[in-house]
Amino acid sequence: MATVVPAPSTVEETTTIVPATPLHKAPGSSASVVVHVVPAREQVKMGKNAAADAGVNWGTLIAMAAFHVAALAALFFFSWQRLAVSAILYILAINVGIGMCYHRLLTHRGYHVPKWLEYVMTVCATLSLEGGPIFWVSTHRVHHQMSDHEGDPHTPHEGGWWAHAGWLLFGQSLHSQPEALARYSPDLRKDKFHMWLSKYHWVPLVASGVLLLAGGWYFGGLLNGIAMVLWGVGLRVTLGLHATWLVNSATHMWGSRRFPTKDDSRNSWWVALLTGGEGWHNNHHAHPVSARHGLRWYEIDPNFWGIWLLSKLGLARKIKVAQYDPKDPRPAGM
Repeated sequence: MATVVPAPSTVEETTTIVPATPLHKAPGSSASVVVHVVPAREQVKMGKNAAADAGVNWGTLIAMAAFHVAALAALFFFSWQRLAVSAILYILAINVGIGMCYHRLLTHRGYHVPKWLEYVMTVCATLSLEGGPIFWVSTHRVHHQMSDHEGDPHTPHEGGWWAHAGWLLFGQSLHSQPEALARYSPDLRKDKFHMWLSKYHWVPLVASGVLLLAGGWYFGGLLNGIAMVLWGVGLRVTLGLHATWLVNSATHMWGSRRFPTKDDSRNSWWVALLTGGEGWHNNHHAHPVSARHGLRWYEIDPNFWGIWLLSKLGLARKIKVAQYDPKDPRPAGM
């Protein structure tokens, strides 16, 4: 029987035992974290049936097109320095920001950090252009509640392209509507910083672009400054978006299934490589509250290594790690 238990001895002093509690009123869900249940009359409708009829969201489409054009342009201005800057920002935005913070910390509360560090990591996440904390966390909680059922924001049942990026390009833009989505994240709604950053999530990304332009200009002229923006913002953001989107699409279509979850989640080693361990998606859907997604030694999980490092520095505690019986691999709550 699968349970959530203390981590191995390397982090045992900061782990806690968490009971496997199924998600309330979630059809077919095996989630082991309780998410606030929103009355039907207050729910934000998600999924293709709800969004496609509203038509194309031209603001989002134009922004996505612009970033893809910038990504292509960056390839004509390669330098090792620009690659290094882009790689560092990618790790901060996708690994620290999205994987460690938005996903494992804020959405599932798989571990705890001091509030100041939570805020710093959240700012890193906004550098990914994936919206503010309330948008991201609320959308992902809906995904777990309705996974591969009607109402799931991005299930491949409604098309692979829809699951990958189409769901963002149609319907009402929810990135700037934290009040509506906050119903799914009452824990974040109580926090003034998360509410503010959810409204102004674009500020850190714009600031990073200004700093890259100014720094590149100072050290190598205007062309170098523009090239730094193309690499550190345009290309880096575009690659990060597609890496995250692959978790929504590819890991619900291709890969192996260790746990018989009541959705189509799968483990994908190559998506895990691109996202720092988020590709072990079947493991995650079986044990959502677990801060560790790679459950075997060969399942690399750099995002968990980052959490482990924080624990060694005394900055992460109450780390929850799933352990299962290989002879009887059942998801939590089953």
